[in-house]
Parts: sequence; structure tokens; C-alpha cells
Amino acid sequence: MIEIIPAIDIIDGKCVRLSQGNYSLRKTYSENPVEIAKEFEDHGLRRLHVVDLDGAKANRIINHKTLENIATRTSLIIDFGGGVKSDADIEIAFQSGAEMVTGGSIAVRKPDIFLSWLKKYGPQKIILGADCKENKIAVTGWTEHTDTELMPFITHWRHQGVRRVICTDISKDGMLEGTNTELYAEIIAREPELFLIASGGVSSVRDIEILEEAHIHGVIIGKAIYEGRIALRNLLRFLEE
Repeated sequence: MIEIIPAIDIIDGKCVRLSQGNYSLRKTYSENPVEIAKEFEDHGLRRLHVVDLDGAKANRIINHKTLENIATRTSLIIDFGGGVKSDADIEIAFQSGAEMVTGGSIAVRKPDIFLSWLKKYGPQKIILGADCKENKIAVTGWTEHTDTELMPFITHWRHQGVRRVICTDISKDGMLEGTNTELYAEIIAREPELFLIASGGVSSVRDIEILEEAHIHGVIIGKAIYEGRIALRNLLRFLEE
């Protein structure tokens, strides 16, 4: 059974979506992310992926109050990312109600800190963010591209103890053109011990089914919900299996 994880991306405390990570191509869907989160919960969803896009660019948590509001007003299990770059940041994230924290840039730029988090909080609390374009890792809210190859990056961190990975194909994100299932299937084939969460490009319920058929463990859905391509009621069967 694939785990359904809706996404809330935050800029200036508002719920937004970008296209291919481009901050200039953003669309605001709600002034109140808490109401969006409550709607997800009302439809039986249990998980939530929250990204602080302001924090991702600023290299420090910005929207922790929004995280706290969502966490205190829903029972959703939240994983949080964006701007978590220091021990102080991760403490703020957990204190604000995150159950899990996703680290991407930190695992590239300051691997010693990311490794210390793995050891301190454990692999169920720390998720590796492996966001890529043309199989190269991107960082700082996808505004910077590196020469770090995707698969060696994932394999390295699996050896260090990572068990959960969110992989986003940036070229697919927000485009509503389907997911890079081949990429995710390759990751699972090479690293079967990982709990892999696919992100980017989901446009329909059929896309979710294809990922499930490929034995992908979880999927993050954002724009398809906000644009009405996927009705929340149509996700119910994935929750009941």
C-alpha cells in the first residue's frame, strides 16, 4: 500500500506551489495553510509534507509558527523541510510539532551535522531529501545545482543509516505531466532497504497507481490537489487498503 502524503509549501505564511522550483512561477492557493491541513485531515489523510520555501532560500527556518499552528490544530503526522541548517533549526522544527525533519542541502553542504542528527534522533525521524535534475542533486530550495550524482548520494547515506528518502525530480515538479517512475523504480531496485517517497509530477490517480505498481512506498501530492486534478475523496481507497 502506497502512503499518500499531501504537501503544503509555505511562502509568507501562505500556501503556494511553484513550477520546477522556480520562485518566480509561484501561485498562491490559500492565505490559511491551517485550513488546508484540516481539510486533508477531514478526508482521512494522516500525513503531511510541509516545506518552508522562505526558509529554504534563507538557510534558516522562517515559517515555524505556521508549522506550529498546523501541528496544534490537527493530528496530522508532519514531516518538515526547508531551511533546517543547524542544530537550533532542527530543535525549532521538532518543538513546533514536526514528527520528522527532511534534510537535503544540509546533507550535501554539512554532512557531519546531518550525520549527527541521524545518530541523535534516529532514522525514523530524519528523512534524506534527494532532489535532483538530470540526476544531479540540487540544494538551497533548488536554486543551486551541484555535481553530486543522485544514486551515489543516496547509497552513501543509506550506508550511514538513512532509511527514509524523499526524491523529487525537479523537472517534473508542479508540471502535472506525470512522474519519473523509472527513476524511482531504479532507486528501489538498487536500494531495496529504503522507504522511498516519490515527489514531483503527480497529475492523476492513475499516476499514483503506477507508482504503487512499481512498489514505491509513498507519494507526495501537491499541485494536482490544488488544481482539482485529484479530488481528496478519490484518495480514500488508498487509505483503506
